[in-house]
Amino acid sequence: MSILVVGSVALDTVETPFGRADEALGGSATFFSAAASLFCPVQLVGVVGSDYPVRALDFLAERGVDLAGLERAEGESFRWAGKYAFDLNSRETLETRLGVFAEFQPKIPAEFRDAEWVFLGNIDPELQLNVLDQVAAPKFVACDTMNLWIDIKRDRLLDLLKRVDLLLVNDAEARQLSGDFNLSRAARWILERGPRYLIIKKGEHGAILFTPHSTFFAPGFPLEEVFDPTGAGDAFAGGFMGHLAQCGRVDDHDLRRAVIYGSVLGSYAVERFSVERFKDLAMDEIEDRVRSFREMTVFELPVDAGV
Repeated sequence: MSILVVGSVALDTVETPFGRADEALGGSATFFSAAASLFCPVQLVGVVGSDYPVRALDFLAERGVDLAGLERAEGESFRWAGKYAFDLNSRETLETRLGVFAEFQPKIPAEFRDAEWVFLGNIDPELQLNVLDQVAAPKFVACDTMNLWIDIKRDRLLDLLKRVDLLLVNDAEARQLSGDFNLSRAARWILERGPRYLIIKKGEHGAILFTPHSTFFAPGFPLEEVFDPTGAGDAFAGGFMGHLAQCGRVDDHDLRRAVIYGSVLGSYAVERFSVERFKDLAMDEIEDRVRSFREMTVFELPVDAGV
């Protein structure tokens, strides 16, 4: 069972109080694939310029990521540069050069169009809708978005929400989209617009899963060393979707476990710059951290609690 991901493939220059990485692998599709491919094969659709070091993606291909949908266009690759504050929660964007990504029109290869599991990175909702028009009959579609699209493409984003099963946003984006500061009410508003499920990401403070009938909260995993939070949200999505696709089903228990796996992959993403941590990450490490999550959160009520 493979996952189709459509998103950006970029080169990032990142500076944090703990170091710097120049022109490192970045982009939503890259981080998602690095995480999801630990669970199942991935089909990647994106675009890079003629200057992109494509051989740097060999580790993904060796792990089951099909790069047949990665277009090579003449011109400069998408580049982003940012600097994080000491707490790593706030960052300053120093430079954004879209390059060939500015003209990206996703073309889903024929062999990818039967994908049952689809993740749409935070690209223009017009392009996300176009992708769904090219996929035959997906079983589960998840999408990400960002404040820019909420601001300038709100109507098309609302059209998209009618066609997806899950939306992933951070708390600021949920408030912006709904117009409500209260996250519980914001979640209900979003679910009423189409998605069956909603995940609100809260960075180091965890993530909240909302379904029509329940709410599930997973805390952030406490780490002693954090180097680079870039891409953690896409790694979360990769772990989440990877676990669901591996299970092959979607029910309340699967979704809750998927949130934990997403949180675990997001926690590994920040331990090194770019996608470096995923190159030597093993499943036994992932399962160990999942067990640590359980030990960290499980509790029992006293016998006389009346519950």
